[in-house]
Amino acid sequence: MELIQILTKLVIGFFLLFLLVRIIGSKLIDQFTPFHFISAVVLSELLGNAIYEEKVPISYIFFTLLIWGSLLFLVEYIAQKSLFYRGKFEGKPATVIRDGQIDFDELKKSRMNLNQLQSLLRQSEIFSIREVAFALIEPNGSISVLKKAQYKKTTQQDFNMPPQPIYLPITVIKDGEILKEHLTEINKDVPWLQNQLLAHNISRVEDVLFAEWLENDGLFIIPHKQLT
Repeated sequence: MELIQILTKLVIGFFLLFLLVRIIGSKLIDQFTPFHFISAVVLSELLGNAIYEEKVPISYIFFTLLIWGSLLFLVEYIAQKSLFYRGKFEGKPATVIRDGQIDFDELKKSRMNLNQLQSLLRQSEIFSIREVAFALIEPNGSISVLKKAQYKKTTQQDFNMPPQPIYLPITVIKDGEILKEHLTEINKDVPWLQNQLLAHNISRVEDVLFAEWLENDGLFIIPHKQLT
């Protein structure tokens, strides 16, 4: 009877987890943040204890997955709708190398040291910090790197061209919201951004899904939908 009860719980738990993943949506492993990882660990512990504890009825499995799944769905929904809470839930990338210089304050905020930074760079096939113009630690712990021009695989030196400065793309609008701190970083203001949007026949910031500024290349805009 105990084996039948465990089998029943396992089958029910399996299909409930499958349904939960389908409802909430799947993420690639390398997109997992610490929050997603801890949530998965806690859920596995709750389900495992419910399955192998004889005194726990099957209804408790339904209740556990329903409540935990509802909370996960709520967090994901809020993160999709609110840029503010998305940053709180998922975190923001930290620029640990800027213009070829290591930002030790950002490195400390990321709970990293130089050895760990160099290890991440080597995993990206970069064996010298001198090759890096910008490096960002993503919320999931991975690193994104923009190399200096002379260290790219195809360089200006191959064509006898002088080195060109490297600029980091700056996101100024995301999900219809202006990122004012990023505007300040590029020495721009809201009226300037609105004029740039008008030049692209966009009158409202809310109509913009994503906008990015790159020095020497201007403003790149993706609207929420094709504007007429």
